[in-house]
Amino acid sequence: MCGIIGFAGNTEAVPILLDGLERLEYRGYDSAGVAVASPEGRLQVKKCKGRLGVLREALAAQKPLTGQVGIGHTRWATHGEPNDVNAHPHVSQSGKLAVVHNGIIENYLEIKQSLLHKGVVFASDTDTEVIVQLLEYYYKKSSNLMDAVYEVLNRIKGAYAMGILCSDFPEQLIAVRKDAPLLIGYGADGNYIASDVTALLAHTRTVTYMEDDEVAVVTADHVQILGRDGCFLEKEKHQIQWDVSAAEKGGYAHFMLKEIMEQPEAVRRTIQPRLADGEIVFEELEDERDLMKGISRIYLVACGSAYHVGMIGKYALERLLGIPVEACLASEFRYSGPLLGESALVIVISQSGETLDSMAALREAKRRGSKVLSIVNVMGSSIARESDHVLYTWAGPEIAVATTKAYTTQTVLLLMLGVYLARRLDRIGNGEYQEIVRELHGLHERIGMVLKNLELYQKTVARYFNHDSVFYIGRNQDYALGMEGSLKLKEISYIHSESYAAGELKHGTISLIEPGTLVVALAAYEPLVEKMRSNIVEVRSRGAEVVAMTTEETRDMIGSQASEVFVIPKTHTLLQPVLGVVPLQLFAYYIALNRGCDIDKPRNLAKSVTVE
Repeated sequence: MCGIIGFAGNTEAVPILLDGLERLEYRGYDSAGVAVASPEGRLQVKKCKGRLGVLREALAAQKPLTGQVGIGHTRWATHGEPNDVNAHPHVSQSGKLAVVHNGIIENYLEIKQSLLHKGVVFASDTDTEVIVQLLEYYYKKSSNLMDAVYEVLNRIKGAYAMGILCSDFPEQLIAVRKDAPLLIGYGADGNYIASDVTALLAHTRTVTYMEDDEVAVVTADHVQILGRDGCFLEKEKHQIQWDVSAAEKGGYAHFMLKEIMEQPEAVRRTIQPRLADGEIVFEELEDERDLMKGISRIYLVACGSAYHVGMIGKYALERLLGIPVEACLASEFRYSGPLLGESALVIVISQSGETLDSMAALREAKRRGSKVLSIVNVMGSSIARESDHVLYTWAGPEIAVATTKAYTTQTVLLLMLGVYLARRLDRIGNGEYQEIVRELHGLHERIGMVLKNLELYQKTVARYFNHDSVFYIGRNQDYALGMEGSLKLKEISYIHSESYAAGELKHGTISLIEPGTLVVALAAYEPLVEKMRSNIVEVRSRGAEVVAMTTEETRDMIGSQASEVFVIPKTHTLLQPVLGVVPLQLFAYYIALNRGCDIDKPRNLAKSVTVE
């Protein structure tokens, strides 16, 4: 979602803040701003609606903001329309305090009314401004900045990551975190705060992850981290292994295309360390029998694309383990009365490890006595830290808002986990197990084969990019795969798209098919490919144009009924979706490209959703 960068050091802050904000652009935003404390103790603020380029131009047109301590922000509007006034940083009435904030303050209206009655004048429509005006109110009462910060934390409710400047202390900034990501970076020229490690890669790879209710005081030479009780904490430092080039386009037109093309290597990094001597191994799981002891139900909890991973996982894990598996939207999970307790295993899937809905589901599961295992990409993230067990995808940084390699690595890791548990619990035959292991060894190469024929997708898209509505149909795993393909298309091309279980066509959906309707038919799930052929015939008979995806073995059967066909290599049925998603990603990408869309930063969307 919104992005935060802060710097306290021995060099001018503004270039560092702008560089950090540029690296956070992928998170999604509609305004940007910076605040810098001058050496004389004066806060200088500049903020603008629009892209970061607008802010850069505005700064270049005025007297430079000088100072070596500052905070910056990219905002994605929630409270108040995107405009200059509602952009961050927000400044207190006296101009002494400035705040940048990610998250939502749930009781901001109550606090705002209280402050209005005390004569405070508000400039914006945001919930964030309540923080800085309340902070000034308590600061005036106590004349102690840290006491005022803790008073604010005791009063506000919600999720927040904050950076705070005070003109009385121009050499420092304060960072606060609860239910929204925030980390501290340690560099040679100073120290940093950021909502995402990508903002810091050009300056440092040594970081500390802040946890809920922690407060940090950051200067050029020191970082002090305190708990909610005000006591100093000793925190572990982590070394980020990602190279700065991993967060750059590397010659590709878009991050999304780069990340699609990185999938063979990302999948290899996920798989290879977990294969040894013909076996799947998970060193992260010390005792898988203990993990599954007494488990009679599994919940796969996630949002967006990660939820679609869970849908594929449901089909696979139920077949492999022989117990009920439910894929659940994290935003609905707590409110649906899930049957939790010691007999339930909750698997939380999140790329960032900071998704707030998924975090809330995790905490509810733990509160009610369930074991929690998470699949995430970001080491040290909140979901990773709070889970009983964590499996990392090791996909590397993903910058484009629309996920590709994170989805694919999550899928293969969840499928490997299912096969691993089935083996340990004696619920899969040795022959099938060995076949899956063999296929895993070469899976990344097969993804590479799919990526070799980009011209096919470009040619196909040239015929279909001007459609205003697209339907995806499939059965079993292919139905789940269609959900992801449809989401990709919606996210980056803004075309209306829906995915349906092909067997449901005659139960209402087929009424939407008319001459010229584009249908993407997924027929890679071998046990039901003949039924899918019949479904394709049904929509074609109503005038639909069909683009199909199938395997080499069924190319002729399916291709004879489609205008275009994307052919993928055959692998074990359980692993087929890992290959099947790649054509859907490329199809969506090239359609968006032909329509002139902002592919890496689609409208209204954010990379990491840290509010409910």
